[in-house]
Amino acid sequence: MNLCNSSLLGGPSRTTSPLPPPANYRNDCMSATNKSYKYLRRFVKFDQMDFEFAMWQMLYLFIAPKKVYRNVNYRKQTKSQFARDDPAFLVLLVACLCVTSIGFAWVLSLGIGQSILFMLYVVFVDCILCGMVVATLLWFVTNRYLRDHNADTDIEWGYAFDVHLNAFFPPLILLHFIQLFFYHPLISHDWFVSTFIGNSIWLAALSYYIYITFLGYNVVPNLKNTRIILVTLPLLFVFYIVTLIIHWNLSVSLMYFYHYRVL
Repeated sequence: MNLCNSSLLGGPSRTTSPLPPPANYRNDCMSATNKSYKYLRRFVKFDQMDFEFAMWQMLYLFIAPKKVYRNVNYRKQTKSQFARDDPAFLVLLVACLCVTSIGFAWVLSLGIGQSILFMLYVVFVDCILCGMVVATLLWFVTNRYLRDHNADTDIEWGYAFDVHLNAFFPPLILLHFIQLFFYHPLISHDWFVSTFIGNSIWLAALSYYIYITFLGYNVVPNLKNTRIILVTLPLLFVFYIVTLIIHWNLSVSLMYFYHYRVL
């Protein structure tokens, strides 16, 4: 169901822009196409992005992720969508990926060309492409099996992608930044404590991803049984115990994978 009242959006949706409007643009309706167009158009308007709020969200994704989702229903009521209409979070996330990729490339002893290729892989494959696959899967599952079909709205694909971006940030910092300080002096060795620390960082990172993903769908009022997402947490813990028993250092395996991917 599309809400097409321009007054609900806080005024006219057309603004001056160097990009031409889509062929099916209408002032009185915000279809999925027009919402996407409006979102993409703001990529060329850095002065209209709320970077301060995006940084606040990034901080609270670590310390109190529930607070990040408090304004989701308010956004639906005022802007006719659950998804963000401001790309500032994505811009900052890509910037973080680029910076941490430089550190990762240094740890892997990559050359300049390999470092650039590594950065492109991380941004466009690991984050965006894999995120689109995960978002599409969860978008389909939640709308097909978890949505209250008596409700007149469904989950937008853009919101599913937003949830992925939120859930992706803490693992990014844990695996692509904090882990780097401990890799060569501790994690890379063939010791049990090395495997324990490296795999514990992975456990924390994936637990963050699962929990924040659950929070993202749990706040949507027309979804039910979203706690099924949390079923993956005990399965993750069992996998973690198995890796310790068989002495499989996930961090070392990640480094090998990243290194040989760009050779």
